[in-house]
Amino acid sequence: MFLPRQVHLTLPPWVDELVDDTRRFVTDEERVGLAVALAARNIEHGFGGPFGAAVFNADGRVVSVGVNRVVPQTCSVAHAEMLAYMSAQQRLASYRLNAAGGRYTLATSAQPCCQCYGATMWAGIDELLIGARSEDVEALAHFDEGPLPTDWIGELEKRGITVRRDILRAEARAVLADYGARGEVY
Repeated sequence: MFLPRQVHLTLPPWVDELVDDTRRFVTDEERVGLAVALAARNIEHGFGGPFGAAVFNADGRVVSVGVNRVVPQTCSVAHAEMLAYMSAQQRLASYRLNAAGGRYTLATSAQPCCQCYGATMWAGIDELLIGARSEDVEALAHFDEGPLPTDWIGELEKRGITVRRDILRAEARAVLADYGARGEVY
């Protein structure tokens, strides 16, 4: 059976219930808090893995969000960060979010894997906010995050992307631990 030559990825229906596009998320903690809440809700409802991400504009408003949808969408690139980037790029009609001069931030519940790290360089964000570390993901949720350059933060910063991590790390770790304890595979 052949499917049409198109790609169609969707977010779970509950996303709109959780995300308020009119609210300003001012602090790093508020932004990563949304990503962690997305990750928690995703596993609570069984829609995918324990990862959430959100793109914010300079005013702190949500441009887009993403959650892990790899298994439900049968798509290895359907990671939270990737879906947040793709959705933001479509919404702004630009493959590079900051091409028109705006500033954009990605907040993610956990450190990007090697795939999402690569996309982060090209997506056009200015700031990366991270909850849990990759060692947390590997130890608590049993995911293989893949290799990153030794100085991965420095590589992003050379490209104008500020990185801040360990924001709400305990809360992000709790979501990963919950997922790991369930024994689910998404």
